[in-house]
Amino acid sequence: MKRKLMGSPSEAKLFASQMIGQKLITKQTGAAGKPCNAVYICEKLYLRREYYLAILMDRGSQGPMIVGSSQGGVDIETVAHENPDAIITMPVNIADGLSKEQALEFAKKMDFAPQCVEQAAETIEKLYQIFVERDATQIEINPLAESSDHKVIAMDAKFGFDDNAEFRQEEVFSWRDRSQENADEVKAAEFGLNFIKLDVLLNKSLGSGRLMVGIDWMSCEWCGIGYGNHGYH
Repeated sequence: MKRKLMGSPSEAKLFASQMIGQKLITKQTGAAGKPCNAVYICEKLYLRREYYLAILMDRGSQGPMIVGSSQGGVDIETVAHENPDAIITMPVNIADGLSKEQALEFAKKMDFAPQCVEQAAETIEKLYQIFVERDATQIEINPLAESSDHKVIAMDAKFGFDDNAEFRQEEVFSWRDRSQENADEVKAAEFGLNFIKLDVLLNKSLGSGRLMVGIDWMSCEWCGIGYGNHGYH
């Protein structure tokens, strides 16, 4: 995502007006892009170091997992590929919760400056509290930064929430912007369905019988939706 330093409020207003209503294309949006409905303006800060911090649901441990790295501000997938030792993880027992001691230990392992360890640990604790109380599936802070005056600041964030918890997280889901989501997934959700797009080529040379068996298999295994006399639905 492109960032630009503005010299005045009027300049910020000018550039924002040129962006709003346009289509934004990044690695996250894919080639189709997403509509730009809002522009976030923030203070320019001078950073000493940038870190990566995330809390997510881990299938392996069947509970929350805290993921951190001293190499933040970049694509974490690239870091994982090129230097996997730079990423540290800590599973959390969801019944016991995250203790202050665990948060302090993790902040130290992330290599925060001694002056920032307490702040970093407090940030980790608060994010874990949000994760649990708001039925989150993922919280990602990239970068979680250390400023030149030794303050810990979340510079950018991404949150994901459990759709099944919408009934008790009405406030969170009221902020949902459907224009930023896949149109097919949004349409399927209206009928209580999950849409997963697959790139599958069915060869008619197999014969109509085998073709129908293939479609039936995909309907049962993946979609739960079959085909009718007038096409697929």
